[in-house]
Amino acid sequence: MEWADEGTIIGAKGHGESAVILEVMTRHHGRHLGLVRGGRSQKAQPLLQPGNRVSLTWRARLDEHLGEYKVELLASHAARLMAAPVALYGLATVAGLLRLLPERDPHPALHEGLAVLIEHFDDADLAPALIVRFELAMLSELGFGLDLTRCAATGSTDDLSHVSPKSGKAVSRPAAQPYLDRLLALPAFLAEGQGARPPSAADLLAGFALTGFFLRRHVYEARGLREPPERARLVELAGRGADSSTG
Repeated sequence: MEWADEGTIIGAKGHGESAVILEVMTRHHGRHLGLVRGGRSQKAQPLLQPGNRVSLTWRARLDEHLGEYKVELLASHAARLMAAPVALYGLATVAGLLRLLPERDPHPALHEGLAVLIEHFDDADLAPALIVRFELAMLSELGFGLDLTRCAATGSTDDLSHVSPKSGKAVSRPAAQPYLDRLLALPAFLAEGQGARPPSAADLLAGFALTGFFLRRHVYEARGLREPPERARLVELAGRGADSSTG
């Protein structure tokens, strides 16, 4: 068995004395593992860092085997990302989400979303909002997508301000008024039809609270998992960064 693909490295773990098991989110083969012989050498280690974009050739005798990777660097991002705390916590958070996907199950939309994130992870003004959108995409790919396009009560597409925790559907501001204590806030940057103004700290925190609620309910708790600590740190940094940049 053999195929060629490209993707973004999301993890690497030492194997034996000199090899590495590389974890890559590939375009056509999803989250895929492979053995890289000599991957722990001084020459190979800078190449095999999370965040780097690589070209891969995978070979194995049988499809169900781990197989071996031949790796070529397409774009080096790791050094840039390691210099920014929001990028480090963001990459760890997103990689943790991707590991919830079945291995070798293609998810081209998430592959492309990760590529966009990698380009902007170190931009503290832009990355948090992109990560919230990635979490929404992740929920959708796992079968728990939210409907943020129209009001669940009236069908209106205007003035959407909240989300029902039961249905995952948007609610307009007028329809939400009697139930504010039961609804989740829908930040302006996620509401369809809103302008492209940068989200405030409150918007970002509301966005992470929204996706976090449904991730905990449908993903983490359903699998007996806890929300990763990197995500909590990311949310803290996002709120602090937005406050400092807008104040």
